[in-house]
Amino acid sequence: MDKPVGMFDRDYEWSALTRFITDEQPGATLGVVSGRRRQGKTFLLDAACRAAGGFYFGATEAADAESLRRLSAALTAHARPATPYHFADWSEALDALLALGSERPTSVVIDEFPYLARANPELPSLIQEAFRPMRDQRTTSRTRLLLCGSALSFMGRLLSGNAPLRGRAGLELLVRPLDHRLAAEFWEISDPALAFKVNAVVGGTPAYRREFARGDTPAGPEDFDDWVVRTVLNPETPLFREARYLLAEEPDLRDSALYLSVLAAVADGNATRGGMAGYLERKATDIAHPINVLEDAGLLHRDSDAFRDNRATYRISEPLIRFYHAIMRPVWDQLERPGSAARVWQASRRRFVSNVLGPHFEQICREWSLHHADPDLFGGLPARVGHGVVHDSKARTGHEVDVAVIGIADGGKPPLLAIGEAKWNDTMGIAHVERLRHIRDLIAASGRYDTTRTRLVCFSGAGFNDKAAAQASASPDVHLIDLPALYGRS
Repeated sequence: MDKPVGMFDRDYEWSALTRFITDEQPGATLGVVSGRRRQGKTFLLDAACRAAGGFYFGATEAADAESLRRLSAALTAHARPATPYHFADWSEALDALLALGSERPTSVVIDEFPYLARANPELPSLIQEAFRPMRDQRTTSRTRLLLCGSALSFMGRLLSGNAPLRGRAGLELLVRPLDHRLAAEFWEISDPALAFKVNAVVGGTPAYRREFARGDTPAGPEDFDDWVVRTVLNPETPLFREARYLLAEEPDLRDSALYLSVLAAVADGNATRGGMAGYLERKATDIAHPINVLEDAGLLHRDSDAFRDNRATYRISEPLIRFYHAIMRPVWDQLERPGSAARVWQASRRRFVSNVLGPHFEQICREWSLHHADPDLFGGLPARVGHGVVHDSKARTGHEVDVAVIGIADGGKPPLLAIGEAKWNDTMGIAHVERLRHIRDLIAASGRYDTTRTRLVCFSGAGFNDKAAAQASASPDVHLIDLPALYGRS
């Protein structure tokens, strides 16, 4: 199948769908496609169906009987049978979908599947029965059925534990947001600093440029502030309320006020369960459930401490939600009044740097270390990249490590390939390098990791002074990574 000319990237996803859809082996197969809203799942699947001559059905929030009527009409229009379809139940409908693949591999997409399952909770079990291994309707079919949904909490449970469809799927495809490099290319921004700031606001969600911002891209670094004012902070644009809608669209998030408060606590720098509980003036046990639900929904991400067991921190996964809670929600009443955006943004600049750009830069540095950095830089392939706090018993303090690159353990202690410090707005110097050296000594004394080859890495969005550059030139274990390097432009 040829990928549509207008589709940006998604080469991996298109290849996976192509292999699944065109598989010639006998027997109907099931696939599951998920991902947060606005990532282009519908465009991707609709294009795949068109390329393969398959059938696409987009479900809506409706009663079960209405959805069956809509499916009957859509399949009638697609297949043009001698008599129109009038499905009495989903078992009959599923057999008709399996019959589409009686002669050749045929793609069938049911988009927004959670809507159907919410109206009829038995639907996953009915699909399980339809795909029973020795069932004639399955063995004589080569239908490639793809179930798609944006409700990550629901889609995550679809194939887990004792769920009816566990073990039935031959494809599990997660459509992720574009990473920072692809997002810069998608937004057609060549300046790394501008690309990073835009990414810190809207992340890598494709729809935010094309549909939500109507193609409005900052003309240059000097246009960034005006762009924020006329797009994200403008009550006339869809981006203005998008962060609220993302939360409301998750079916498992019932007490929206509590979930909003948990996210606000994290956006304000309260990254631990205890910190969130203190911010909300509640017991830690009281917020365990909303934290778990937000994790399942893909809105909150749990990071284990790389240096301390049983300690974790949380971060907001979607940049636009973090921007909303850090910048917009505290002054929402002002922003709703037309013409107030410029005044609010001017007063929020310092908070934007500390609560949005700083944390986002640290996360970009971790992702770059894991996915983009040359393994030779670290002396090995990273197994995982995290962060954490190293305890200094003599000084009775803790040292935060923004980037901890951990290698593959071959029977012994895991090698700590590198530790790093990330500063978005600071020009880094020799003091930052010496701090990392001291932390490396503390880690070595703890005995948790093999630190014999641990590199020291400084990440900066503002650059490095001459002393830091001289140290990097003289010491093979010291590396300086600037913003162009993070974007592959150095």
